[in-house]
Amino acid sequence: MSDHAPTRHVGGLALPALTALVVGSMIGGGIFGLPSQMARSAAPGPLLIGWCITGIGMLTLALSFQSLAMRFPSLDGGVYGYARAGFGNYVGFCSAMGYWIGVWLGNVGFLVLLMSSVGTFVPAFEGGNTPLAIVVASILLWVVHFLVLRGVEQAAIVNVIVTIAKVVPLIVFIVVTVFSFKIGLLSENFWGQGLPVYLDGETETVTLGSTASQIAGMMLITVWVFSGVEGASIFSRRARHRRDVGRATVIGFLFVLVLLIAVNLLSYGVMHQTELSGVPDPSLAGVFAAVVGPWGAKFISAGLVISLSGVLLSWVLLSTEILRMPAVEGIIPERIGRLNAHGTPTIALWASNLCVQGMLAFTLISEGTYEFLILLASATFLIPYTFVALFQLKSSLAPSEDGGQVRRRRDTLLGVVATIYGFWLIYAGGLTYLYGSLTAYLVLTPLYLAAQRQAGKKIRFTALEWGWLVILVAGAARFISLLVTGQV
Repeated sequence: MSDHAPTRHVGGLALPALTALVVGSMIGGGIFGLPSQMARSAAPGPLLIGWCITGIGMLTLALSFQSLAMRFPSLDGGVYGYARAGFGNYVGFCSAMGYWIGVWLGNVGFLVLLMSSVGTFVPAFEGGNTPLAIVVASILLWVVHFLVLRGVEQAAIVNVIVTIAKVVPLIVFIVVTVFSFKIGLLSENFWGQGLPVYLDGETETVTLGSTASQIAGMMLITVWVFSGVEGASIFSRRARHRRDVGRATVIGFLFVLVLLIAVNLLSYGVMHQTELSGVPDPSLAGVFAAVVGPWGAKFISAGLVISLSGVLLSWVLLSTEILRMPAVEGIIPERIGRLNAHGTPTIALWASNLCVQGMLAFTLISEGTYEFLILLASATFLIPYTFVALFQLKSSLAPSEDGGQVRRRRDTLLGVVATIYGFWLIYAGGLTYLYGSLTAYLVLTPLYLAAQRQAGKKIRFTALEWGWLVILVAGAARFISLLVTGQV
């Protein structure tokens, strides 16, 4: 982007409004399940190290999105657009598919957590995956589906009520819990040696492992609680002053990071880690109830119900948009992105929500449902995020027209750190999740081939795309072998 581009947009969003939008894009339901999920993965010492790594890595990723949005304003589609521009059509297709899978899996997780929150008031919903809970979640899903079919796309999700519902319960939790905090509980087993923790509903004495393995174990959870960080990149065109976009990104990100660390560490200081690991989702409600009594669970759950209701609609819309952009550009069959009379991509919407419905049915027989879903969704985000980091690095090293050396050095540094963080996440997330993601890309590849035939194009791959296809085949072969031998 030229240095002479307009830096002020009359009537646009000021810094406080931009910051609120950044915060709203990152806070969903993840933080409300954080205490027990982290307690099953890491002790306080490794936890703090892990949060430091996450803070640096996710901030560079957020700033990479913001940098790319400023430097390439004509690229649409976020993770899809950047992967395609940097590495070719097929890689862009895989990035879009990976992100799409993560979003609809996230919607399943939102519905399960929403029903579990209702379970605080109605015991028949407890756990979020009882038969009654799944029936009600399914009804809610299809109500949202038919609302969106009628074009209810501007449902004012990011509004004052939802923002308050997200943030206020968290701040109240932090303020109240500070007065019940016991440093002895936090430091009792600071590095996590042989802790008895709840696994699949039963207490087992497990060694959490080395500091490095504990840090790796918490990484997928941190990806989930920060999913949406890429949403900050879309605010640049709405800013009153362009310089405020970067400021809002940093301020909003740091605010959310502080909330996450505070909620996480304070939980370790009011309950023993073994007890904390067994608190059902939303575990923040259970922890607050242990501090202030039963009303605490109802207070947290009520705010979460409102928050998740808003997040669900916005993510349903997001799942359709992710498919619409590749369809418009001929990367998947054009009909998938075709709009109805109300401006809704009908086939994309049906495909997304039928997948959600199928996975909802599966949760009836699944243990540890919510955590399983968020880990699976987080894993599918890793490769698209890493392609964004690689494109940030690649584009920063390309010849510059304006010769802005200071900015180029900054962009290169962001790209290097974000790329290292992306590959670290893939490693930390576990090879099984990686193989599963690669298998999904390969299984969906016929959509890409069909789009090329539809456009009358010869199916050709660049050398880089052939290399990527070989990786997919190898990953899928390994995943199938794990399935056959019962290791998955």
